[in-house]
Amino acid sequence: MGKWEMVRLGDVCLDTEKVNPTTYDKEITYIDISAINSDIKKITEYNAISSQNAPSRARQLIQQGDILVSTVRPNLNAVAIVEKTDNEMIASTGFCVLRPDKGKVDNKYLFEFVKSTGFVRSMTMQATGASYPAVSNKIVMGERIPLPPLPVQQKIADVLDHANALIEKRKAQMEKLDLLVKSQFIQMFGTANGNENGFPLLTVDDVIKFEGGSQPPRSTFESVPTEENIRLIQIRDYKTDEYMTYIPKSLARKFCTADDIMIGRYGPPIFQILQGLEGAYNVALLKAVPKMGNREFVREYLRQKPLLEYLESLSQRTAGQTGIDMDALKKYPFPYPPIELQESFAEFLKAADKSKLAMRQALEKQQRLYQSLMQKCFNGEMF
Repeated sequence: MGKWEMVRLGDVCLDTEKVNPTTYDKEITYIDISAINSDIKKITEYNAISSQNAPSRARQLIQQGDILVSTVRPNLNAVAIVEKTDNEMIASTGFCVLRPDKGKVDNKYLFEFVKSTGFVRSMTMQATGASYPAVSNKIVMGERIPLPPLPVQQKIADVLDHANALIEKRKAQMEKLDLLVKSQFIQMFGTANGNENGFPLLTVDDVIKFEGGSQPPRSTFESVPTEENIRLIQIRDYKTDEYMTYIPKSLARKFCTADDIMIGRYGPPIFQILQGLEGAYNVALLKAVPKMGNREFVREYLRQKPLLEYLESLSQRTAGQTGIDMDALKKYPFPYPPIELQESFAEFLKAADKSKLAMRQALEKQQRLYQSLMQKCFNGEMF
């Protein structure tokens, strides 16, 4: 179906314009790294601001159809297509802007390519810098992309878009189940800060003990598991196994199991409630150990939105990261329901988790299919 070529991204993208929005006298729409949801690959915030308030990194004039590729780790998988056209749109210099030459490359095909595991892995391997590893625009534009004729590109994009739509459908089902759990919690116990049912009013410190992690020297980190080492759990490990790290067992001080309530101490976002991994955990994590009550009830209480919003409003900068105000967390009110009611909720949660496990397995199967399709498409094995 026509000849395939290997070309540089820069060969199929048009030049974009650098600007200084502070010289404007109008409102602009500013896109920062945080505006992209890296899971769904979409811009979720189109922030309208005064051009005079534009941050210094707002320098790239963008337009509908442009593809934004984050160049800073750990956000190298943060890519998205610009969809809106309101105001003058300016992007952060933390993006490489790809403007497809429509006579050479299909917009959706190019988007699927920069979402691919191979592309993200290549960018990760080439990122340099001690504090904020990053790739340059030159590196991004120098990446080679397989380029079949346009009709084939469009077919590939359609196939991958359909497979991705099935993945998003599975994710939506899981999100609905999460909302059902939250709704059931409120129905049984009221809001975390309201105590509508008049339960005995304790504090978080009365109910939960927090145990901080331990941080061995980076020089002791190992990348291969052995009988003499143990996995060091970090916040990012709850999302990916790509950066698995191990330390000598002799240096491990704090341990967690898959069932423990773990909390991401720093952000963004702060106060992530995590579970599912076993090993030693580092200083970016806290273990929440119930002093009383049902563990699953306590876990869900910590997930309640009013508590998160309270902590976010008090978050402080620590070493460049947003952290939890532990004193404020411990003083937060904890309406304490009867243990029978807690255990009833735990039974409901057990059934919900069983359904979620089946959904997660279906999602993982669909994601493996998507990755396989992506590899075959870009290797020219399907068309």
